[in-house]
Amino acid sequence: MFKAKRRTVVTVTAVVAVLLGGAIAVTLLTSGKGDGSASASDGVVEYQAGQRPLAPNVTGTSLTGSTIKLSSYRGKTVVLNFWGSWCSPCRDEAPTLAVLDQQYGSKGVTFLGDDVGDTPANALAFTHSARITYPSISDNGYLVVADFSAAGVAVSDTPTTVVIDKTGHVAGMVIGAVSYGQLTTLIKDAAVTTQ
Repeated sequence: MFKAKRRTVVTVTAVVAVLLGGAIAVTLLTSGKGDGSASASDGVVEYQAGQRPLAPNVTGTSLTGSTIKLSSYRGKTVVLNFWGSWCSPCRDEAPTLAVLDQQYGSKGVTFLGDDVGDTPANALAFTHSARITYPSISDNGYLVVADFSAAGVAVSDTPTTVVIDKTGHVAGMVIGAVSYGQLTTLIKDAAVTTQ
């Protein structure tokens, strides 16, 4: 008798969790629709110039112990990738990010990482093996994730890549593993900065 009740509770809990997760995903992917501020498709959210949310002014410690301040990158387009060495899709997208960092680094685009729920030792080993040369914030406590969510830019999954324009506003984001085409489009769109 106890097992039957427990199975029912577990089943009901699982169904509620799936429905809640679906509702959150729909909300994230459609947020801003109807007011012209954002459009979303295939995990890509784009904000129109003049309707972009301001990125939070986060400060963190890099994997090597130096201080990273997002505000110090004003005047440049910033690609901020939320990742973890434990995350399979993060490992899959790493070569794309490394290539784009090399291609756009001399064009006023800065790449940064936010290593979530990880240890610096594991993260550094991963960045070396993936040939990632740009710095990452060590965000074991998900503080940068929380700052972005509080600013209205919900980082709900890992990986997520956020593109910030030269004025410090979020031009767009990719929820899930980013492709070369998705990211190059967002970088180009970020160049339009009418705020």
